[in-house]
Amino acid sequence: MKDFSKLSRRGFLGASAALTALVASGIPAMAQDGSNLTIAYNLPVQSWDPTTGPAAVNPALQSVYLAVFDRFIGQAPDLSFEPGLLTDWSFSEDKSTITMTVRDGVKWHDGTDLTPEDVVWSLERAASPDTGNPMQFVWGKIGNFSVDGQVITADVLEFEPALFKWMAFLTAFVLPKAYYEEVGAEGFETAPIGTGPYMVDAFEQGAYVRLKAFPDYWGEAPEFETVTIKFVTDSASRVAEIESGNSDITTNIPYEEYDRLIAKDGLSGEAVPITDIGMIFLNDIEVMTDKNVRLAAHHAIDKQLIIDRLLRGYGVPLSTLEAPGYAAYDDSIVVEYDPEKSVELLAASGYSTDNPVTFTIQTTRGFKPKDYEMIQAIVGMWRKVGIEAEIEVYEIAKHYELRATDTLAPAAFYNWGNSIGDPSTSTGFSMFGPSPHAVWDTQDLVEKIGPLFVEADEDKRIQGFKDVSKYIAEEGYVIPLLQYVMPIVYASDLAVTPYTSGDLLPQAVSKP
Repeated sequence: MKDFSKLSRRGFLGASAALTALVASGIPAMAQDGSNLTIAYNLPVQSWDPTTGPAAVNPALQSVYLAVFDRFIGQAPDLSFEPGLLTDWSFSEDKSTITMTVRDGVKWHDGTDLTPEDVVWSLERAASPDTGNPMQFVWGKIGNFSVDGQVITADVLEFEPALFKWMAFLTAFVLPKAYYEEVGAEGFETAPIGTGPYMVDAFEQGAYVRLKAFPDYWGEAPEFETVTIKFVTDSASRVAEIESGNSDITTNIPYEEYDRLIAKDGLSGEAVPITDIGMIFLNDIEVMTDKNVRLAAHHAIDKQLIIDRLLRGYGVPLSTLEAPGYAAYDDSIVVEYDPEKSVELLAASGYSTDNPVTFTIQTTRGFKPKDYEMIQAIVGMWRKVGIEAEIEVYEIAKHYELRATDTLAPAAFYNWGNSIGDPSTSTGFSMFGPSPHAVWDTQDLVEKIGPLFVEADEDKRIQGFKDVSKYIAEEGYVIPLLQYVMPIVYASDLAVTPYTSGDLLPQAVSKP
């Protein structure tokens, strides 16, 4: 078993259809030849607007978006915050205003200059309920912008403790005001532009995107002139891509394949704990309104066995939605594997192996390593204590659709990403009923979590989230499973800088 349990916060934060389409489109299927790089990726781009719709909050798509667009604030591989399109940012002492300085000399991909007006427009657009930004409730907390040279000031309409962390997170991308208003949403989807290190050169929905290095990029020039990202959703096909040499890099493959591949000549790999959490959403419908059923389902899962047998030791068992390294992680909160306790709880509600409780559990298959197999194993563990669960397989896009409309099954497997490590963006938004990302809607959590979103005392805010996490574990409102370790396999003549956010960035690949 791999030992990832003793990571410090600093250490944690540091540490085929597509091919056919490529050939048919005349895109070379070969891997890197000095100036070209090919990545076999596990998820297709669904939209080129990284600020609206379900795709904008999909952690797995951020890698592609970050090649083309820049966020307000950047993050280093160890997740520390660094200047992005903003070079400086702060709250006033009384938290009534914010001040931001926009980087000078930045170019859009069409050659025009980035201006503070682009930043203001992007923030105002994100804050508008009409634009479909899933995080509108965050961006709407600032307003009344004014610009003086490269400096922007704004009023704090409602205090958001993690505001500047959000500026390095989901939907926090700056888009070009003049260009977007000229071409509209449809035109932007057809020909997106950003300020990132790569420009979109060619795109075929569901098949691939070809990127070309942007010669006027404000930051360090990327190593490769051309990057082709193949969308290969099947994990076995991604393994074949890297093993055949048709792709230079791939990720999120089964761990047994990772171990096998990195032992081969010509291939190397990295397997690092990342900020993604494997978890089971519970919806407050049907049998999940019974606390005994919820807790029985949790106690019946041997998480360490799943990690050891299915993930070859690559993973860290969790009992809350806070992972080691998150600001509100509390290792004293543990829901033990105790199948006898599960039997007792179910019996108290009239269930047994002869009269099992039944419900549906939804899962992806091949999106994350062994996702379907983990759910199969969990369903087997449940069966032994008196739970009969039927597995329904869906694509990750369907999960987002169902979650946004609060129509998930009573149980649904998901991987929750939180690259900024703040509890508001893990326990907070996943368990706060009014959030579009939550499906557990009981008033007790609304009352407990709501005030923490505006708590100005940081120590009190973090302790509050620890208290909420303990309460959630005691009530069985969600089933956290594990912290993921992301496997990356790549050609040995490459150097890959892994990001503990789980991002696989083309600009972080080089030739040593």
